Amino acid sequence: METTSQQNDSYNRAKAQVEKLKSFYTHLAVYLTFCAFFIFLNFKSGGFIWAIFPIVGWGLGIFGHAVDTFKWNPFFGKDWEAQKIKEIMERERQLF
Repeated sequence: METTSQQNDSYNRAKAQVEKLKSFYTHLAVYLTFCAFFIFLNFKSGGFIWAIFPIVGWGLGIFGHAVDTFKWNPFFGKDWEAQKIKEIMERERQLF
């Protein structure tokens, strides 16, 4: 049976995650709006395709925000940390 403290902790974690999601989706909507605006301005001004720079730069920021929001780590697999802990503990057990 969960205690009130555990329920509060769970609620607070869920609320924080919902806030992160809301922040990410707002950021994404603003990004897409400005991308359209940059492309429109670039189309109207003609010449060099300068809009790619803010779109790519901001896109990298969106990617980082998504990684943080969705707890996705492209460099370490889902069980990487647990596997490394197990390996290190096994190595130490063999040494001692």
